Amino acid sequence: MTNKLLLALATAGMLALPMAAQAQGTIRGAAEGAEAGADAAGPVGAVVGGAVGAATGTVGGILGVDDRPRFRSYVRERGVSSYSWGGPVRVGTVLPDDGVTYYDVPDDYRVKPGYRYTVVNKQPVLVDRSRRIVEVID
Repeated sequence: MTNKLLLALATAGMLALPMAAQAQGTIRGAAEGAEAGADAAGPVGAVVGGAVGAATGTVGGILGVDDRPRFRSYVRERGVSSYSWGGPVRVGTVLPDDGVTYYDVPDDYRVKPGYRYTVVNKQPVLVDRSRRIVEVID
């Protein structure tokens, strides 16, 4: 039963990925989902997590794939100081209001209003209005 489920999920994931390959965030979402799934449930979790991560990465990407390197360069050129965070820098982490400087994202990156950026542990991140990290620009 488990093998049939695994085969069905893997097939569905493989068929879905080419259709979404042009979308923003798919590859990164699949990789992050597979990693989280593997940590939680081993090989089966990796397959399921990869498929789910690809779908959510496609929907949830704030910056386009082509804009990421350019945005990293933009932040680096600004000399933005890095906030030292005691834990891993990941999507979902809520940053403090005090001690972190948040900056507006320039209009030419076509990011919806309400998102800002900062640098945490030397990694540029996008945050929403509640200071929750919504994208790590790696």
